[in-house]
Amino acid sequence: MTASHDVIIDTVLKQRQFFESGTTKSLAFQLEHLMKLQRVIKQMEQEIAGALFADLRKSSEEAYLTEIGIVLHELRLMIRNLPKYAKNKRVKSGIAQMPAVSFLSPEPYGVCLVMSPWNYPFQLSMVPLIAAVAAGNCVVLKPSADAKHTAEVMQKIIKQVFAPEHVSMVTGGRAENTALLEQRFDYIFFTGSVQVGKVVMAAAAKHLTPVTLELGGKSPVIVDETADIALAARRIAFGKLLNAGQTCVAPDYLLVQETVKDNLMDALKAEIRSMVGDGSHLAHIINEKHASRIKALLAKESKVLGGETDGLFIAPALVELDTLDSDLMKEEIFGPVLPVISYRSLNEAIQIIKTFEKPLALYLFSNSKDTQDKVLREISFGGGCINDTVLHYSNPNLPFGGVGESGMGSYHGKRSFDTFTHYRGILKKHPWPDISARYLPYSNWKTWLTRLILR
Repeated sequence: MTASHDVIIDTVLKQRQFFESGTTKSLAFQLEHLMKLQRVIKQMEQEIAGALFADLRKSSEEAYLTEIGIVLHELRLMIRNLPKYAKNKRVKSGIAQMPAVSFLSPEPYGVCLVMSPWNYPFQLSMVPLIAAVAAGNCVVLKPSADAKHTAEVMQKIIKQVFAPEHVSMVTGGRAENTALLEQRFDYIFFTGSVQVGKVVMAAAAKHLTPVTLELGGKSPVIVDETADIALAARRIAFGKLLNAGQTCVAPDYLLVQETVKDNLMDALKAEIRSMVGDGSHLAHIINEKHASRIKALLAKESKVLGGETDGLFIAPALVELDTLDSDLMKEEIFGPVLPVISYRSLNEAIQIIKTFEKPLALYLFSNSKDTQDKVLREISFGGGCINDTVLHYSNPNLPFGGVGESGMGSYHGKRSFDTFTHYRGILKKHPWPDISARYLPYSNWKTWLTRLILR
């Protein structure tokens, strides 16, 4: 059910009033709701998987691997560690402040807006929601209108677990997004396209609202002549076929050293055939609009292997490119299409990557330590893997986020709690001794003492 402008205003107002009551700042309150959310998600696991199948034709295995399982893991981690995360954290005091105790005091921001996309509609809604609730905030969740079945299930879950003044979900499209962004929130967490991310940031700036932007971009894969070609092909295919390529950290294009290009292409074709089978277990493109966009990109290319279409199903395609002028290289593909470009030297590959904005992810297949070091030293990107793809996303001990046009801020694990938390710096000073050198009027001996202490 969509919300009117007045309903949105009322929702935010009631959440602000509830937050000001101080109820959400209780550790017991936070843990109670996280554990209840955990129970309800487990009870509704089959319904969640069914909704993901209805929206994207995700198999139950992929639904658990990439959505439900990640959410449950994040819940377990947060429940187990929240008492530690929520404590004041002692830090050192300098000589100039002694005798004193200094500590970081965590507090929630207040009322947060979480805007999530359609490609991983359950996971990318629930993981930031979990963090915001764990940190003691109230939350308005706005999922994508394109994954309506998953949104309906999430609405059921949220109504079972939370009071509306604590967590509410607003559905709908652009009108609801616009109405939400007109409100003053204390924090905004957005996952989606670069284009919409700029709109979100501009709206947030009007209220000086801090933001986390999880965006995307053209994430490259580099394969050099020292790589294990068979392993590289298997892991690149895995990363690209996941969710039919509709993954913000999917390999977007492949740079392969020309001496091993033919071997890699043969290995990729074999791996794709093996993984695809009859195609019945592969996810589909979310809707006709996005399917038509991908089909149009393929229609402009001559060196295409695969890419057969059937409604919203698009078979994986390898596209050999001789130039960067292809339309495939002008935007994030977000589908099961992998452009392949050969290079002679590593410097050439690095320069190709630097012609684009900083990517959300980068993947390097190389057994050369020098090559690994050079790539990490010379290319800026959000995160990535050496000799694998995508798996860095699933490690809660690694921060996940972009840089430049691929985003700002990070989350996962402890970083998720930190994202929705303001850390106050507190110094608790003892009354004695009270050194007179700090007070006006200043004199030569006070200046000398100050320089000595602060040296």
